[in-house]
Amino acid sequence: MVSFAGLIPRRTQRLALMLWAATMVMLASSGCGPSVGGAPPCSPPEYAVSPSSAKPGDTVTVSAPDATCDPRYGADARISIVLVDAAGIEVLKTTAPMADAGGFSAVVEIPIQSAKGVMAVNAMPHGVDWCDDTGRNNRVGRGELPLERASCALPTKPLNITN
Repeated sequence: MVSFAGLIPRRTQRLALMLWAATMVMLASSGCGPSVGGAPPCSPPEYAVSPSSAKPGDTVTVSAPDATCDPRYGADARISIVLVDAAGIEVLKTTAPMADAGGFSAVVEIPIQSAKGVMAVNAMPHGVDWCDDTGRNNRVGRGELPLERASCALPTKPLNITN
């Protein structure tokens, strides 16, 4: 190994060492360092729509069990539910209570003006970066835990709308 100790002044060596140490402290505090206990937050649980077919004016239940991991949505968590009819028109946008672990059950009424055909039912945590694709996790404090990367494809379930 080659040593540069004799070629670089001691003052410069100390400055380089201090800069390196400061960089390591900043990286550790920004979430790039090792985990500080506990499991990282996880993706939302899989949800379901029941029944799978309905008429305008009927109600359906959109629900999910609690996740088996720890998504950490908080005590005031909400689920956002959006219905897009077969014509591509957003006919309903609402929120409902959701548990800290991601479980929820919401009954929604199919709007009368909904087009016949396959409706898209979207359900995702409201007001959080649920897919964690940005490198910044807004569900836990800065630097606490590493991220779990997840697909950012909009979670969608079909609902057949009949007359």
